[in-house]
Amino acid sequence: MKLRLCRRQLAFLLPALSSSLLLLSLFSLSSHASITKTNPEDDDGRIVLIGYAGPLSGTSAAVGKSMANAAQLAVDEANKRGLQIQGKQMQLKLLTQDDRTNPRTAEFIARYLVRSGVVGVIGHWNSAASLAAAPIYNAGGVIQISPASMSNLYTQQGNRAAFRTIGNNGSAGSYTADYAVKTLQAKRFLVVDDGTPFGRGFVEQFSRTARELGAQIVGSHSVSDKTSDFNAVLADAARLRPDAVMFGGLELQASTLARSLKRRNPDIRFIGSSGTVGLPFLRAAGADGNGSIVLEPGLPMGKMPGWKNFEKNYMQKFDSNIELFAPFAYDATQVLIAAMRQANSTEPKKIAQALHEIRFNGMTGMISFNQDGDLNNPTFTIYEVENQSWVVKKVITGSAN
Repeated sequence: MKLRLCRRQLAFLLPALSSSLLLLSLFSLSSHASITKTNPEDDDGRIVLIGYAGPLSGTSAAVGKSMANAAQLAVDEANKRGLQIQGKQMQLKLLTQDDRTNPRTAEFIARYLVRSGVVGVIGHWNSAASLAAAPIYNAGGVIQISPASMSNLYTQQGNRAAFRTIGNNGSAGSYTADYAVKTLQAKRFLVVDDGTPFGRGFVEQFSRTARELGAQIVGSHSVSDKTSDFNAVLADAARLRPDAVMFGGLELQASTLARSLKRRNPDIRFIGSSGTVGLPFLRAAGADGNGSIVLEPGLPMGKMPGWKNFEKNYMQKFDSNIELFAPFAYDATQVLIAAMRQANSTEPKKIAQALHEIRFNGMTGMISFNQDGDLNNPTFTIYEVENQSWVVKKVITGSAN
């Protein structure tokens, strides 16, 4: 019997086939992982593997590659200085994986890295991927240090080996609301989230703090993180006339909403969430992005301790821009290596304990963690777009919420 498929049937089957092939390739990676642990060059125990997981393809590839480059730079510098554990000279290696910002892919990547014998993983970038991978790292006894995932949920799962080198949604949402109400004098907000753990968490904390400060949430929307259709939001903005629209989501969607809002309702302020500051927003929003307000983790890059050396070394080694989260990936890798030294061990349990006790002067500032794995004193910077450039408005140093 001959199998004949019409174009419509093929159109239906091809995406499923593509997805199946991706999963098969990931299964193949996972199956191969056990070979990595028996590599002859590792027999003397002098090779220490560190994993990196983040987006290396797709729309977020630039930020993911920049983070991977920063982690590699930290590894190379540590190898150059030399790392001795219990009298043995160790050689660090970075094992880099592409999670495509996809939670399901992140799970397969996590299993691969655990089976490969990594002591810790620098990653993931987006909160959904980190949340999907975290239970696998925890079960495998592997440390996870995220340089970018801000969802409160990430460090609230009872995992003593999960950390992050940036502030969380609780702090970021609160400080954004505080600035919007007290400095911008906004009293009425329309809030929108992108349906992800990060976006929802940011908007929830923003709304909670805004209400505590006497402001009003006049309306709310939750959209897909893939959509470019904000017509319902824009219609509500025209009807409700808020002082500002606050969006919890990333740069490309933020630029679409900011541009559309300015063209239809020029008197309404746009407030974005972390992950927005950078060239992509400016290019996509154009002049319509002027007046947009965003809070981002950390100091302005030029104000970070050791920034000049990092920038020089990075640009000499890699042919790519330094994206927003690269410094936090650099410090995540540095603090993991520093904890190995402090513990004088490559056992993840001992390294995790050292991380809970460590005080490390990183490029992004002093790094120490509370019992949940959050920074004790995260720093944030508020930016505004002026003449299609990001301008620093305020630097905030506080405590983790």
